Amino acid sequence: MGTRVTVQQILRQTVKNVPISTFIPVRLKAFKRPHLQPLCLSCRLFCFASDRTSSPLPQHNHSLSPDLSLRSLLDMGFTESQARQICDSTFRVKGANAAKQVLSTLTVLFVLGLNPTSVLKLLDKCPELCTVKETQLQQRINHLRKLGLVEGSLQRMVVHYPKILTVPVNSVKNVVQFLRENCQFTSRQVTETLRDSPAVVLEDLAQLEYKFQYVYFRMGVKQAEMVKCRLFRFTLDDVRCRHSFLERRGLYQTPDKKGQTTIINPKLDSILNVDREMFVADVAQASAEEYDVFQKLLAREWKEEELEHSSIEAYSDENEEEDDDEEEEEEETGGKIGYKKKKKRNK
Repeated sequence: MGTRVTVQQILRQTVKNVPISTFIPVRLKAFKRPHLQPLCLSCRLFCFASDRTSSPLPQHNHSLSPDLSLRSLLDMGFTESQARQICDSTFRVKGANAAKQVLSTLTVLFVLGLNPTSVLKLLDKCPELCTVKETQLQQRINHLRKLGLVEGSLQRMVVHYPKILTVPVNSVKNVVQFLRENCQFTSRQVTETLRDSPAVVLEDLAQLEYKFQYVYFRMGVKQAEMVKCRLFRFTLDDVRCRHSFLERRGLYQTPDKKGQTTIINPKLDSILNVDREMFVADVAQASAEEYDVFQKLLAREWKEEELEHSSIEAYSDENEEEDDDEEEEEEETGGKIGYKKKKKRNK
């Protein structure tokens, strides 16, 4: 009896130290034995308080901002591990602006229709997206919609290549204008190119033009086939290497002015959209050793061409400088001679 009284006193003292909010979840109606209610109630409160003390709310080691915390991310639908990964992605970009912008960024991405798993993948690929302002992010998404990217295609493209949301609207407009004017793409072909090859918005326009002209004039491929095989996913070196290998083996011909050839050229899709082994064996009908040797020789040729081109440019620059110096000397000497002639006439 003395032991029970002692236990009750200890438990009552413990309950007095429990916060008021701890009592809220406890309902007295759940207990059916009134004579044991004080002791059982005290035991439950003691255990509940111990659980809250031993398992605190997960918190990140760093303080991002008053609004950004694991609790706020959990409330948005992320799991605890996902919330921690987002915090890590935010810290990767470093700076207070990332913490301030991340909640607004997440809001825009959720409004776009992405789920927590997709958002996590997106931020893991492109953590610098957290630094983009909400207004800029929304403007870029709206601009992509205006270009014809419908629901479903837009979301898949953003998840596949989230870096496109870091590109200013004017830069995207310049690429779109280039595709329409220089490459003569239709509006639908431009939309399909952005959807299937979004990295094109960050490609150098000079290299983009050279790639298009090479495939159009040297290979005789039209715009529709370029878009269908997703040409702009491949580098210029990849295209030139495979085309040159086929050409030197007599398996590809440049069409004449009428677009005709004496052989049937393989389709661009079968040249580019196959792995290396299939291209060499099925399309080029060669061995892997032959293709390896050809790649090395071709790389040497390209290097020699670059050196020759750079030496020609350097020589032309030197000639221009010499011509400029000669013109300046002629102007100076001509001015002095004219001055002397005038002086003699005055005499």
